Amino acid sequence: MGGALALTMGLGTAHAQVRTTAGLLEGTTADEGRVRVFKGVPFAAPPVGDLRWKSPAPVSPWTGVRKADAFGAQCLQPQVFDDIVFDRPASEDCLYLNLWTPAARADAKLPVMVWIHGGGYQAGASHEPRHDGVRLARNGVVLVTINYRMGVFGFFAHPALSAADARGSSGNYGLLDMVAALQWVRDNIGAFGGDPGNVTIFGESAGSFAVNALMVVPQARGLFHKAIGESGAHLGPSLPLATRAASEANGEKFGAALKATTLQSLRATPAADVLAAAATWQPWFSPAVDGVVLTEPVLATFAAGRQAQVPLLAGWNADEARSGVTLAAERLTAASFVEQTRKRFGPAAEAVLKVYPATSDAEALESAAALAGDLFIGYSTWKWLEAHRTTSTAPIYRYLFSRRIPVAPGGVSNGRPVTAEAVGARHAGEIEYVFGTLDTVKGVEWTPADRALSEAIGRYWTNFARSGNPNGDGLQAWPALGPLPGAGTVQDMGPRMIDLDATIQAIPEPHRARYEALDQLLQAPRP
Repeated sequence: MGGALALTMGLGTAHAQVRTTAGLLEGTTADEGRVRVFKGVPFAAPPVGDLRWKSPAPVSPWTGVRKADAFGAQCLQPQVFDDIVFDRPASEDCLYLNLWTPAARADAKLPVMVWIHGGGYQAGASHEPRHDGVRLARNGVVLVTINYRMGVFGFFAHPALSAADARGSSGNYGLLDMVAALQWVRDNIGAFGGDPGNVTIFGESAGSFAVNALMVVPQARGLFHKAIGESGAHLGPSLPLATRAASEANGEKFGAALKATTLQSLRATPAADVLAAAATWQPWFSPAVDGVVLTEPVLATFAAGRQAQVPLLAGWNADEARSGVTLAAERLTAASFVEQTRKRFGPAAEAVLKVYPATSDAEALESAAALAGDLFIGYSTWKWLEAHRTTSTAPIYRYLFSRRIPVAPGGVSNGRPVTAEAVGARHAGEIEYVFGTLDTVKGVEWTPADRALSEAIGRYWTNFARSGNPNGDGLQAWPALGPLPGAGTVQDMGPRMIDLDATIQAIPEPHRARYEALDQLLQAPRP
């Protein structure tokens, strides 16, 4: 039975069937039958046994009908983030994706959005409740959320693995899982009403870092056509990319700690033992410049114009790390901030204090919160946008998410109340706005302004996926970033970005001086 016919026959039922390259899938419907949902769809073979620490292998075809009505397991992970919690067992067998489509026919050729979850490359999954795809699918896109191997299972490198690997390298399996998922989308999404020639990858935090990385991964070239990054890129001090030598040396030490030094013994070690040993291991296992998947530092690829020349929409939240300062055990003062800055930055401290001033305790608190967020996420995302517009003519759009997010009442940290003012536009806080899943956050009283902002962001994102331009009827106009400004022209540039708050408005860059100062400091040649 053809894909178009199978899809149409299932319309309005709870048993929609679609034929993929591996076999027939039967999903369910949501949103009163308007959205077709397929959960737990395998896009690669289970990476277990001899496939542990190998590039993803093809899915084995099945006969008959495979039910796609339940999420697959999340990948093995430690509990490292308070907002990422699951009530089901994790597994090495975790390479599954989920799909929401509003298409009534397979020839609808709707834009496709592929979500890459965050979690520091250590935690998270495609099926977190905040990633539910119904609301975005209502806007006329096919939404896909994917799992990928993380931590020690996704980024473990070792000389024995490299010697046995056809590519002559090891590690970066998590990035290759993302490539495999995109290949599945290329080969199958048309049967679900999606357009394989119009695929947008998007992600938050580590997912945004991954989007940035995929723009330079040779194996991913041509598998996506637009990119959205929410908070983060491999162009700053967070999640630094190790060299191949350092990554393999770290893996060799870890293997010795496991008392597993051969390929056979590494793969024979029980997964629970591997995970337990990795839970406290430093440095974390994360992407590295292995010469094959990441052939060079990401910035070098962008500087040479060798990155994917695709439209880019990216930005960050105004208070990525604010609560770590405002709710710290020791209250910050102007004197302590100046002392900490001079100790941390040495001769460069005065340049830092010029753009993060501390003439009063109140100003020091704001500067410290801004500096923490910029070093964590803000600067690297800014640098990504700057690097892309330096060597690309593709449309580029920048945002700042400024909404002071409501919090559940009664929270206390270090004896201080956890308030919306203390937390601000926190890291990862925009996810529920993007997906329209505010109500998955328990105990929070959302306002009409929050719901209107969520609706607008969802439309911006899906408009961009459709055409490479986020603008549309009824939305505040979002100006493209445009060419790089000349020296001293920041205040005369006019609006160059969108501020996503209770009132959405186009604004000039408010903090360019901060990022230029950090750029000089962080990109300076090291002695």
